Amino acid sequence: MFTGIVEELGEVVAVEEHGDSRRFRLRGPLVTADAGHGDSIAVNGVCLTVVDHGDGEFAADVMAETLHRTGLGALRPGARVNLERPMALGGRLGGHLVQGHVDGTGVVVHREPGDLWEVVRISLPPALARYVVEKGSITVDGVSLTVVEAAADSFTVSLIPTTLDLTTLGLRQPGETVNLEVDVLAKYVERLLTHGGPGAHGALGAAGPRQAAAAADAVPPTDGEPTP
Repeated sequence: MFTGIVEELGEVVAVEEHGDSRRFRLRGPLVTADAGHGDSIAVNGVCLTVVDHGDGEFAADVMAETLHRTGLGALRPGARVNLERPMALGGRLGGHLVQGHVDGTGVVVHREPGDLWEVVRISLPPALARYVVEKGSITVDGVSLTVVEAAADSFTVSLIPTTLDLTTLGLRQPGETVNLEVDVLAKYVERLLTHGGPGAHGALGAAGPRQAAAAADAVPPTDGEPTP
């Protein structure tokens, strides 16, 4: 589990083709300082497994499904990437709960510079629109951001100077693809409401709202004194 607070702006060192998969070697001295074989590191918001590491670099294998569903397939040597290690248990949750499981991709539509920030509009796949709400959280290329405006086919975010300087979002130009992960809590709520089954809401779900209300009315109120 990640938080969407990018720790380091890394770089793709090499890309090896292996049939329908690829092995990426990436440079990130900070995130590899305590890395071990099998550890997870988020690369542009995609949770990858460390298969080799040393000298400030690490390698990760990316299967065809990930290449197809995310923007990692477009990475080439020299590309900059956002890197984050998993959140330590008991650590501060600076952003929001991020799984590193990309839900889809969007495209940078427009950038509007401000005095101290930039407003960026990003296209939104129709299947993800219902999970994106104004002032809610969304992950863009691994960066936890607050939605400013949510439309049916796009959304906007405001990027402060720190985000512009220390993540790839300061480099993304209109037409470029970004990875999107919506708030996992929204997906769980939807699942519970649509596929929860008879017991999804406890006694209320099993008995129904009218029966539950009648049962509540049948219980005499108490004021802290024993019932005679």
